[in-house]
Amino acid sequence: MKAAVVPKIGGKWEVKEVPTPHPATNQVLIKMHASGLCYTDVHITEGHVPTGAFPRTIGHEPAGEIVEVGEGVTSRKIGDRVGVPWFQASCGRCECCLRGKPMFCAQMIGTGIGIQGSHAEYMVAYADATMLLPDGLTYEQAAPVFCAGYTVWSGLRWANPKPHERIAVVGIGGLGHLALQYSKAAGFETIAITHSKDKEELVHKLGADIVVSDGQGLREAGGADIILATSNSYKVAANTLRGLRPDGRLMFIGGSDEPFTIPSPGEFLANRHQIIGSQQNGREYLYEALDYVAKGRVKVMAETFPLDDIADAYEKVANGKVRFRAVIKA
Repeated sequence: MKAAVVPKIGGKWEVKEVPTPHPATNQVLIKMHASGLCYTDVHITEGHVPTGAFPRTIGHEPAGEIVEVGEGVTSRKIGDRVGVPWFQASCGRCECCLRGKPMFCAQMIGTGIGIQGSHAEYMVAYADATMLLPDGLTYEQAAPVFCAGYTVWSGLRWANPKPHERIAVVGIGGLGHLALQYSKAAGFETIAITHSKDKEELVHKLGADIVVSDGQGLREAGGADIILATSNSYKVAANTLRGLRPDGRLMFIGGSDEPFTIPSPGEFLANRHQIIGSQQNGREYLYEALDYVAKGRVKVMAETFPLDDIADAYEKVANGKVRFRAVIKA
């Protein structure tokens, strides 16, 4: 089969012929139809995320069809349309696992981390990790939900929004364009924070009721109870605290290597603000994230590339030249 191989940390991606894998006990083999290329793939390639030995095939937004099942698999069958999220398996024995938090297990196996990823014609996955795709949902729309959509919807859900609270989204890119749509689909008044004047018309179409340029603008517009920080700039996220209402929550969804500095600690304390890190948080949130897309209430905006062109697609993602997601079709 063909697979995209990262030869070493910082290496240029190559498409190579490699042996087609076969599922072991409790695993399935999936024929890839779509594989989202996430900016986390850039972090992995540059060595910012520990992955184990190179060369390796990464990719953690897979959607495809099961073509082979391993011994012991009872919940999935050949022909099932599935995707696979980041978390696949854990040790089952440590305190985190025993307390029902296996995503924090030190031996956690992630898609593309500890097991080969989805930028290939076929991939193996643990059967229990797979999620059945809703009827009518295309592979191209499904794939980015398994990281991007799942992540932003989980962040919103983990913030525990109450009726009549206002949601703001900063960073209107690969994550942010989905966060706007999910917030609006869930019925919340939604505010987009962006300096890009050329995005204003689009963000209104995506569900923004109000568009502001920064934290001061957010404050003048009445503030927000929850800010979803999908940008990879913590400096930009910190600025939005100016517009966070009392008891408000700033949710970190996008990653950055920058230090985070609270601009006004006294105001932060007086208003009981919270800063919360978020990941994918719960299986039920993946079900909900997929359901919104399947029902047409959220739409992934993506550019598609053939597997043979994945090196070029990677460079576009790494340089911020894709608007808004990149999807590889095997």
